[in-house]
Amino acid sequence: MQNINPVIIELLRRRGFSDISEINEFLASKPKKTYDPFLLPDMEAGVDLILDAIKHKHKICIYGDYDADGVTSVCILMEFLGYLTDNIEYYIPLRIEEGYGLNKDAVRSIHAGGAKLLITVDCGSVSYEEVKLAKELGMDVLVTDHHSITDVQADCLMINPKRKDCVYPYKDLAGCGVAFKLAQAVQKKADIPKNVLNRALDLVALGTIADVVPLLDENRTMVKHGMNIISSGHRPGMAALIEGISFDRQKLRSDQIAFGLAPHINAAGRMGDAGVAAEVMLEKDPSEIRKHVQQLIQYNRDRKNIQDKAFDECVQIVERAYLDKPILVLFMENIHEGIAGIVAGKLKEKYERPVILVTASGENLKGTGRSIPGINLYELLHTYEDLFFKFGGHAGACGFSMKKDNLERLTDFLEADINARLASDPELLSIPVSAEMELEGEQITLELAQAIDLMAPFGSSNPKPNFLLEQVEILKAAPMGDGRHARFTAMCSDGFTIECVLFGKAQDFEELLYGGYTVDLVGTVDWQEWRGRKRVQFTVEDIK
Repeated sequence: MQNINPVIIELLRRRGFSDISEINEFLASKPKKTYDPFLLPDMEAGVDLILDAIKHKHKICIYGDYDADGVTSVCILMEFLGYLTDNIEYYIPLRIEEGYGLNKDAVRSIHAGGAKLLITVDCGSVSYEEVKLAKELGMDVLVTDHHSITDVQADCLMINPKRKDCVYPYKDLAGCGVAFKLAQAVQKKADIPKNVLNRALDLVALGTIADVVPLLDENRTMVKHGMNIISSGHRPGMAALIEGISFDRQKLRSDQIAFGLAPHINAAGRMGDAGVAAEVMLEKDPSEIRKHVQQLIQYNRDRKNIQDKAFDECVQIVERAYLDKPILVLFMENIHEGIAGIVAGKLKEKYERPVILVTASGENLKGTGRSIPGINLYELLHTYEDLFFKFGGHAGACGFSMKKDNLERLTDFLEADINARLASDPELLSIPVSAEMELEGEQITLELAQAIDLMAPFGSSNPKPNFLLEQVEILKAAPMGDGRHARFTAMCSDGFTIECVLFGKAQDFEELLYGGYTVDLVGTVDWQEWRGRKRVQFTVEDIK
């Protein structure tokens, strides 16, 4: 532990890592924390079902969700089981026409295509009626999923760490993580070379980061190894996508996956056919890969254009009539269903309050909500569940369908509920930028900035750490670009000066930047390289 920067040790201690072996495992370039896949419920029986289907040359269909987690889950099993059989296909539903999860028309179509074994990935735990239909048609069904089981559980073999009877040590696997554990169990039982399994870890890394599950424990192990595989260029389609969006795969960071690669994969499901994204990952022919990558890039452009227009339209409506509302419930009849969730998220960030966008869906309505840390949207909406046909989600995001007549009642109920909470907690709707540690100027060094990189990959439950610099004087502040950004020097209370940069918020802090005040800064310690010269900088998130 003597070679680890003491700031890193203190950060990890505050995050719950106190034992030296835990710290070394967390910072290791090749972590080893993983668990026996057969500890997952129904794993043994699920593996036997798959191997029996392969032995008897039965057709297998992998059915997955249309987001990045679902797509990567599909690709993991298509590729791995494809090593054992060529009698395998996949099915990813169309988002707008079919919706999330298993649907009966798809089940009938899969059966008509000759499938004898249906394996779901990243969905299916509560698809009771759809699984019942599949079994009545003569198919075996194996569900692999990671979502909470809040409804009637499907009556079939089910590999899901969120099952109440599950003894698996880690519950927060993404869908692709569960799919990988299934592949791992098959690999062990069928004695398949381990390299056939491990080459799928790049897909696990992409899907796990995209699905915003905690980057801790076994997820961290799989993501770290997977990012090494990504950097090697092993998968031609992923390498082509990374190059197509102008990233350097050998220096790829988790935030570039989250805000670069993942949106391109998700855009296929939002704007067209998620199968295009699956083909990018599975295809070997360079010309086909180029074609599919260009389609993903176009899908993402289309998504962004539609999203930006919808966001601007929503902002105009909010500014005109909703600024005093504690929760924004907006009926946007013509908003594209595929981008409603993203727009709701952007509005939540801008106005720091829960947002629900409601769109027309035939004779009824569909709602998509996003919430702030202080308000559990699932619990809030669950109170009024009798108003919905369908309802599901978690603390930060929810979706529902309902009759048009119920929208006004729902809006009134939600506003009254949030107002009642505000009466006892006036800070409920604020999203503070908090710091984990206070630093002195002399501690902000290039060595610290590079040591912080050892804590990567950053993401859910492992954010890049924010630090507090107290009582600094802002010197030589100057705007950058269009004035939304700024660069300045901070004179710290111990006499050390730190180069600082502020992105996107310079106009919000204009008086503090240029008024000669003594301020507190909250931000991250980063480093830059220019023409071979490395230098440390403080990236400011908040000024007080």
